[in-house]
Amino acid sequence: MLGRIKYQWKRLKKNRYIMLIGIISLFLVVGGFSYALFTSSAERRGSLNIVTGEIVATMESESLDNRNSMIIKSGESKEIEITLKNENGRDAKFNFWYEAENGVYVYDVSYNSENGILPNEDGMIIEKGDSRIYRLTITNTTSGDQEVTFGSNGGLHNKKLTFPSDKRRIEVLEPILDENMIRVIYNETTSTWEKAGSKNWYDYDTGKWANAVTVTGASRSKYQSATSGTAIPMDDIETMWVWIPRYSYTIGSEDGTAYYGKKGEYLSSVPTQALPGEIDIRFISKSAKETGSGKYKIAEGVKNWRTPDGFTFGVEELSGIWVGKFETSSSGPTTTNGGGNVTNLDAMIKPNVTSWRGIQVANIAEVGRNVTKNGNRYGFSTNKLDSHAMKNSEWALASYLSQSRYGKLGNKNYSGANKEIYQNKSNEFITGCSYGAPSNGNTDYGCQYTYEKSPSGTGASTTGTIYGIYDMSGGAWEYMMGDYAPGGEKHSGMNTTANSGYTGLLQDGTKITGKDFLENKYYNFYESSDSLTACKGKACISQALNETAGWYRDYAYMVTASYPWFLRGSHYTYGSLAGVFYYNAANGNADSNDSFRLVLSAT
Repeated sequence: MLGRIKYQWKRLKKNRYIMLIGIISLFLVVGGFSYALFTSSAERRGSLNIVTGEIVATMESESLDNRNSMIIKSGESKEIEITLKNENGRDAKFNFWYEAENGVYVYDVSYNSENGILPNEDGMIIEKGDSRIYRLTITNTTSGDQEVTFGSNGGLHNKKLTFPSDKRRIEVLEPILDENMIRVIYNETTSTWEKAGSKNWYDYDTGKWANAVTVTGASRSKYQSATSGTAIPMDDIETMWVWIPRYSYTIGSEDGTAYYGKKGEYLSSVPTQALPGEIDIRFISKSAKETGSGKYKIAEGVKNWRTPDGFTFGVEELSGIWVGKFETSSSGPTTTNGGGNVTNLDAMIKPNVTSWRGIQVANIAEVGRNVTKNGNRYGFSTNKLDSHAMKNSEWALASYLSQSRYGKLGNKNYSGANKEIYQNKSNEFITGCSYGAPSNGNTDYGCQYTYEKSPSGTGASTTGTIYGIYDMSGGAWEYMMGDYAPGGEKHSGMNTTANSGYTGLLQDGTKITGKDFLENKYYNFYESSDSLTACKGKACISQALNETAGWYRDYAYMVTASYPWFLRGSHYTYGSLAGVFYYNAANGNADSNDSFRLVLSAT
């Protein structure tokens, strides 16, 4: 109970008083704070009230024992929830910490959600009687089982907290931004994108994936210095990006044979190939890399986690990637094919414009690298983000996350067949368009709904909200940097008139001379036309190939010597065969129906 004591000030001399000094002491139970709070009194001149008491943090979790600890096995990664309550009689400030051996990592994946608490020294205020929920991922990379203990310390909301020196802060899985990138959120009232602050600009639990933009050189300094809430008109935006944070996944099976995901709380029927279920996802640290099969029997419990290949870039492990929010367009969108087979135009990533098509694969790769090249128009530095054209392994990162609790599958505004990403049926290849329905055989082509119209337009994104990635079903075919290369022999295309523009083999085994391939990290290479043996003699897992082949009835066809380059997403005319799990093959040539997508790897 809070005690309330009244003290009388005694006057000694004119304008001189004896001041009472409150000494504040900290101690930890789960977390506690003793205080003496001086307040002025309205009862009479010269009186002083002192409120004394104790602020205690109360934690609750089904995963912890009575010591607020848990054992995590070697190589294991767990996701738990902890509720922190303020049951004191006043608003208070709390932070959160853990104790563990080196090699054990705890990440707050609820950060920036409505219930999140900043895991910094100074903590965050929780109003009296209120609570906050942490959803934590704990990963043990050591060779033995480890104990992890959690705690919190609290204090007055207007006083700085001191973080315990022998404790560890719970880290945050945050997007990595280049200095020129601007965080954005969408204002539903004004129908505009606005500059966001560092808090509450994303919440993966609610399908609010992190979005960022780059703006024109003329407006860059204006928006960099602008306050949060400043509107950013589309005319000033040049590229739009969506963050995919590092995660591991596993795909469930009801019968141990057909792995179509789990029913979970998002489907009303048993998962089938035509209507697949949830892919289990858990966010992990950059230092964690899980190598399980990526499959499990639902009756045996969730296990066999795997970190997708797309989070490995050459020899470097990534904390995430930025994916172009729309199919790529160009700085010359009114030219033939929205850009054509050139590299002297700049890439743009925007809605409601014609996508860049009619460009060979080798030129696509060069355009992708130009985005972060020295002197680029976007203001990107060269030491933080690496730009390139998308690979299969990176397409999979977006598609698997979409088919999880964090994507459109988990969006409760959609049900049944509408869990599938809606198709772009624009016969003018306008980015961000939506038919307002999943892929189907209807031929009334056009841009029925623009990307911001909810839910028919936003249903074409990977989240079912405006914060997802668009054009992953229909629109133009998208070339991937995925090449047929049996025995390490890279293929260029079909023949001398239908090829990628690279030096490499043709269908008949002869070689054509063109541009040199970039470093291997910019491609996925395949050793056969069978997805069960194409990845170094083994099955191609974590690349949205054999694992998810035929999901939502999407077409699936591997690369060959004649058609050595992958296409994803399909075409606006491809009916029910189009979709986020669609893949096909092409010769790599410039085609008026083929576009591409860009990625920024957070190196």
